[in-house]
Amino acid sequence: MALEQYRSVSMNFLSCVTFWNRISAQIRYSIQEELKVGTAVGNVAKDLGLDLGRLTDRNLRVVSGTKQDLFKVNPRDGVLLVNQRIDREELCAKTAPCITNLKAVVENPLEMHQVIVEILDVNDNVPRFPEENCTLEVLESAIVGSRFQMEGAQDLDVGLNSLQSYKLNHNQYFRLEIEEFGEEGKVPFLILQRPLDREHAAQHWLLLTANDGGKPSTSGAINITVIVSDINDNSPVCDKQKYTVTIKENANAGTFLLTVNASDSDEGMNGEVEYSLRSKLRGFSSETFDLNSRTGKLTVKGGLDYEEKQVYEIKVLAADKGAVSLSTHCNVVIRVEDVNDNQPEIEITSLSSRIPEDAPPGTVVALMGVTDLDSGVNGQVVCSVPGHLPFDLKPSPDGQSYSLVTNDYLDKETMHMYIITITAKDLGSPALSSTMVIQVDVLDVNDNRPVFTESPYTFYLPENNKAGMSIFSVSAADADGGEHAAVTYSLNRKSQAPTVTSFLNINEADGTISALKSFDFETLKKFQFQVVASDSGTPSLSSNVTVNVFILDQNDNAPVILYPVSSNGSAEGVEEIPRNVNAGHLVTKVRAYDADIGYNGWLLFSLQEVSDHSLFALDRYTGRIRTLRSFTETDEAEHKLLILVKDNGNVSLSATATVLVKVVEPKEAFAASDVKSATKDDEDDNVTFYLMITLGSVSTLFLISIIVLIAMQCSKSTDYTSKYLQEPNYDGTLCHSIQYRSGEKRYMLVGPRMSIGSTIVPGSHANTLMLPDRRHTSGEVNIPLVTWCQCGLGNSCVAHSAQALPISGSSRLEVVC
Repeated sequence: MALEQYRSVSMNFLSCVTFWNRISAQIRYSIQEELKVGTAVGNVAKDLGLDLGRLTDRNLRVVSGTKQDLFKVNPRDGVLLVNQRIDREELCAKTAPCITNLKAVVENPLEMHQVIVEILDVNDNVPRFPEENCTLEVLESAIVGSRFQMEGAQDLDVGLNSLQSYKLNHNQYFRLEIEEFGEEGKVPFLILQRPLDREHAAQHWLLLTANDGGKPSTSGAINITVIVSDINDNSPVCDKQKYTVTIKENANAGTFLLTVNASDSDEGMNGEVEYSLRSKLRGFSSETFDLNSRTGKLTVKGGLDYEEKQVYEIKVLAADKGAVSLSTHCNVVIRVEDVNDNQPEIEITSLSSRIPEDAPPGTVVALMGVTDLDSGVNGQVVCSVPGHLPFDLKPSPDGQSYSLVTNDYLDKETMHMYIITITAKDLGSPALSSTMVIQVDVLDVNDNRPVFTESPYTFYLPENNKAGMSIFSVSAADADGGEHAAVTYSLNRKSQAPTVTSFLNINEADGTISALKSFDFETLKKFQFQVVASDSGTPSLSSNVTVNVFILDQNDNAPVILYPVSSNGSAEGVEEIPRNVNAGHLVTKVRAYDADIGYNGWLLFSLQEVSDHSLFALDRYTGRIRTLRSFTETDEAEHKLLILVKDNGNVSLSATATVLVKVVEPKEAFAASDVKSATKDDEDDNVTFYLMITLGSVSTLFLISIIVLIAMQCSKSTDYTSKYLQEPNYDGTLCHSIQYRSGEKRYMLVGPRMSIGSTIVPGSHANTLMLPDRRHTSGEVNIPLVTWCQCGLGNSCVAHSAQALPISGSSRLEVVC
């Protein structure tokens, strides 16, 4: 609301400031303090005579010279509004009138006008004395009319709302007088109106009241205690009402704080001031600060700690040295500033030091509290644990406590104990930290099955083993600890036929397997069973393994003569041949059988006794007896041939057969019969030849089928073939070949076996056995009779051999799985 408006034109200003298009105008408004934000002060546009229709285009605004934008103008209608809370005491203190200068600026054309806003005071402050109580010492020798100046009250308001009068309660000794002291305003004085008598009344109590002129009026009061003193009528006066200083808590002993200075208008001892600290203040320790009693210098003595006390409000007593000392108190405020001098502290409130390894993630291991006595960022603490451990810290919402939890499953077999270092670090600069070490033991649970050292097991057992003796053993380990790792062994008799496991026994403690019977290769060549390994946990865990047992042949069967055999069962026979047969005539064929296989069953025939070595010859491989020449007249009519049949075992076994050859005179009928017999023999030979061809073809087809199956099963290159090559120089009967299958592995028993001097030739066929040519030194070399070729999924072949047989020349054997 505009209370006064005027406009002045200054031609001199216009001539000096030529950039303004129009003469500036001045507007004055008056408002009360503490008006609500948005209250209208006046219409600047209207009071300046601006066209309201062009206000928006001319961009009307007000600019203040202060940082506070107390007012703003509405650009649409030109109304000046209160923009912030206005406190006259804050803006102008005791200055009257309280003026705020604004500049109203418009454009097109550019104009600037001065706007003066006067802030009117309201009675929002009451008179206040510095203290509610004060003490006044007065010499009893003071004369009537003595004046005692009191510290007046302060009222921040001005004008009628400020301090207007004082009032003293009715008493006999003092009256009140008020004097004006310029800027200090009204100062109360106590006037002694009758002599004091300390012996009659040592103290007087007065009540001084200060009133302002507001409507309604407000007031403040102070209690005055007058102490009547016999001597020394002037008290020391401090040069400051309050001393204030700030010091860091880590200040060294002897650090200077401030100097307290008090003066006394008396002379001599009555005017010499001595300083001392009051020792009966709450929270004050004489060990904290040191005061020089002569100079008034206050220094740090030691023991500052922000965490214990942040502010010290102490009083320094300034007393003169009069006979009756007069004194005054100088107020000193010491503020202690925090530094980061306290490490965080970790307190474990709950701990579970033994955690089962199957505890789920999130299991609480420990609860802890974290404290830091510092303040602000110096007291903010962050805790952490090493990232490679399966543990994590979960803070509480207030950040003052943490819970240590697992963030993954534990495994005692991998780590049976964890040493966890918890680090607490504050956010100060430089940061301080502390650590706490927690040991967590992982309790074992039965979560691992026994594991066999091999799977499956493959054992090769020579026949004719001693019954009741251990033949082999299996072993399994359990990764668990304690009783959970104790393994016992048993035979899985449910999954196997009773005939397989009935003759086996296993030691529960060490897995040693013994046979309750002696094995015979000719009866049983291989068998399979399962062993169960069980731990001692609750519940117990177990695992199975398949055991493949292959019986190795031994030369325990002597050759059996099949022909000739006499009626009484002896190996004797009589053959009659005409005298006129030619050389090469087939006399007979000795047939024999050996129940063993391989070289143990490979038979050789030899003449042990013969009446005439020039007449008969024996094929050492086929057992055929033929004539070497024609008979003469001088040859005897009866010849006895003793034939030895032996196998090729390491310890050779043999049998003998006796053939009596009678030479008879030829007759026509006998000759015809002999011709038929010879023809029949030739026909028999032809039939045998065709049968051998057929058998060879079928065997070849069967062998090819086996090779194809093996090639499909093995992961080796298909370039490997499975065949048995027999060189022309190879001596002996046909070798035996037996194939076994156990799970995903196959076993093939073939012959012959390489000798100790044989080598495995590297190259495209890593399984070719080469026998060195020793024809220069000996006509015979030892080659393997039996070779076990074990092939698995990894395409590795392991050759196992047993027994040897002499063979002439250099032979080559390829065994491919």
